[in-house]
Amino acid sequence: MNSSFTDWMAATQGRTETALGHLLPARDRIPQRLHDAMRYATLGGGKRVRPLLVFAAGELSDAPPERLAIAACAVELIHVYSLVHDDLPCMDNDVLRRGRPTCHIEFDEATALLVGDSLQTLAFELLASHPLGQHQLEMITLLAQASGSCGMAGGQAIDLAAVGKPLEQAELELMHALKTGALIRAAVLLGALAGTPLSPEERQQLDRFAKRAGLLFQVVDDILDCTANTATLGKTAGKDAAADKPTYVTLLGLDAAREYAQDLRHEALAALSGFGARARRLTELADFICHRQF
Repeated sequence: MNSSFTDWMAATQGRTETALGHLLPARDRIPQRLHDAMRYATLGGGKRVRPLLVFAAGELSDAPPERLAIAACAVELIHVYSLVHDDLPCMDNDVLRRGRPTCHIEFDEATALLVGDSLQTLAFELLASHPLGQHQLEMITLLAQASGSCGMAGGQAIDLAAVGKPLEQAELELMHALKTGALIRAAVLLGALAGTPLSPEERQQLDRFAKRAGLLFQVVDDILDCTANTATLGKTAGKDAAADKPTYVTLLGLDAAREYAQDLRHEALAALSGFGARARRLTELADFICHRQF
């Protein structure tokens, strides 16, 4: 990664962290334990890939930074809520997230459940209560669809039902297009919608990029789950194999999964070719997603 990109990424991550800190309820506000747990789950960790995608896509439409900050926080809150719920004993039953005890371990299961509920509703409160331009209603609808039973939650349901079962590649891609890809797609489109409208052709190409990037993220995640260690990942390594979950590595093999990741990267970058220099950050993010080590 070049220094310009790493500087931009660090600055954008910092801006997102600061905004989240301001937008989350204060720890001393009643009920204190719930608000403390919400801040624990959200702040102080994570790659912030989805906020980065919001800000990068916003460069395509000259979106105002203050709108992008709200959209970035909203999509990150949805992501964090999903992690808190995924880690619960009734789902993935994990004890480590972002290098720290998971929310239900640090607090308790009931609090973790309420944390997820509260982060989700706060995300939509942000999108509904701040001026975001002419596409505000579409932005709210987009995030709702990406989060629900035909998006992220639906993908998790398929994932839970697939444990111990062999899946064809098309079935695996559908599962991850919903579980992981829907929210990554929403992040990209939210950033673009926060500014000057794109042409129908540009929106179509951006949508293609977003879908390829979302799938790329999951393929790399599957690779890292079996090649990286727990300390590097900040979560339990080898969890998918231990739980007998279908992954791209179990389906294709490690070498073929790596080749598939490169194919997806090329397809994502090709979708951005018509945007020229405006897509610089999205291009760099596609490379980051492909080559990341955590």
